[in-house]
Amino acid sequence: MVPFSIMDEVINGYIATFSGSFNVAVLVWPLLSLLLSVPVLVALYRRDGWLPLTTMFAVYASILYAAGLVCFTLYPLPTGDAGPGITYGIPPILDPLNFIHDIAGGGARAVFQLLFNIVLFVPLGFIARTLLKLKLPLALALSFATTCLIETAQLTGLFGVYPFAYRTFDVDDLICNTLGGLIGWGLGHAAARLTQREAEVLPPVTHSPGLVRRAVALWTDAMIIDVCAVVPRLVMAAGLRLLMGDAFDEALLNWVNGAMWAACYVIAFAVVEVVVPWMRDGSTPAGLFYRMSCETRQRVGASRIAFYAARAVVLLLVLRHPLYAGLPLAAFYLFARNMPYDYIPAGKTAPASDGEEATDMVEAAQA
Repeated sequence: MVPFSIMDEVINGYIATFSGSFNVAVLVWPLLSLLLSVPVLVALYRRDGWLPLTTMFAVYASILYAAGLVCFTLYPLPTGDAGPGITYGIPPILDPLNFIHDIAGGGARAVFQLLFNIVLFVPLGFIARTLLKLKLPLALALSFATTCLIETAQLTGLFGVYPFAYRTFDVDDLICNTLGGLIGWGLGHAAARLTQREAEVLPPVTHSPGLVRRAVALWTDAMIIDVCAVVPRLVMAAGLRLLMGDAFDEALLNWVNGAMWAACYVIAFAVVEVVVPWMRDGSTPAGLFYRMSCETRQRVGASRIAFYAARAVVLLLVLRHPLYAGLPLAAFYLFARNMPYDYIPAGKTAPASDGEEATDMVEAAQA
């Protein structure tokens, strides 16, 4: 969980580095995801016959990755009437061993650039194996075709939009990017095999998780909440900068950032800690992964509403004030072996679980 002050500094510094083109790209991400997610999810549903929650997150993340890949490789666009792409262009590098000269002249910086070109396409290979379920030859073809498309756009000045190449076409990029796709496919294949083996011996969801599992799940959910709150905040902040231009007041930006951060955080928290577990038998997104439910007993009606309301208040206090609320809560659990909200009754009309019915039958037989 990242404190407000640290997060504000990171986000404000990040927003300050946006160019106009990248602002547009950030604003396009949600619309692009909305337009592309639906047909992709429909296709995956027709292929697999079901849509787990992890697949929907993977599709959205994949679209963001694709948009980010385009922005990183093609932006910033040339501006003005002089410079690369406007007056003379940048000559292509066709020597596949040019990286040796780069490393000899640039040292660690050139090595880092080489590694970054490999890492940049690792997610594409991972997506090709896990989400698209492509075999290795098709995954390699996808990686090579994608990097060819990008390099061609750089070589042709964005397919003729600019009279000359405004970014460098480098044949080494074709090799490094394709290698990154291969590595990503291998990682995805290993993850798929591991997941398949785990699914064969998947343990049941526990409704009485221990303190360590609860803490790890809460920490994981907190990271998910932070990410979900940051993305729309960046989009809205970028939109304000575009609308107001040079007249944008930095003091107003800080105030708007604070208000947007609070609103986005509350919405993300409600979805992760209330909506998802309400619909998934008490399992938050992290709970689905760690095979645990926050509902220690089955509750219905007002009792279930009171349980989630009390739990939300307690978790908000822990996330916002971990030292003052987290330590007393941990001490309470070590003493009582329950969280405070676990003591909310099940409700008069709550049906008995299978275990409770079995216990009742045994007691009746003994009587």
